[in-house]
Amino acid sequence: MEKLSQFVKERRKSLGLTQEELSFKAGVGLRFIRDLEQGKESLMTDKVDQVLTLFGHELGPIPTERNESS
Repeated sequence: MEKLSQFVKERRKSLGLTQEELSFKAGVGLRFIRDLEQGKESLMTDKVDQVLTLFGHELGPIPTERNESS
């Protein structure tokens, strides 16, 4: 979740948007943007996708490193 929150915050700032402006453009609440940028663990994925769509991205499965001895 840390990578996602960092990505959103950095992208928002690079575009010169405030949290309030981003929430308006994405159609989500300001509280949601704050929670997302702070790395809250339980967020609605459809709303995360709404935000990521503005940046030309979407949620998806990515491989994680696994310990081969597990």
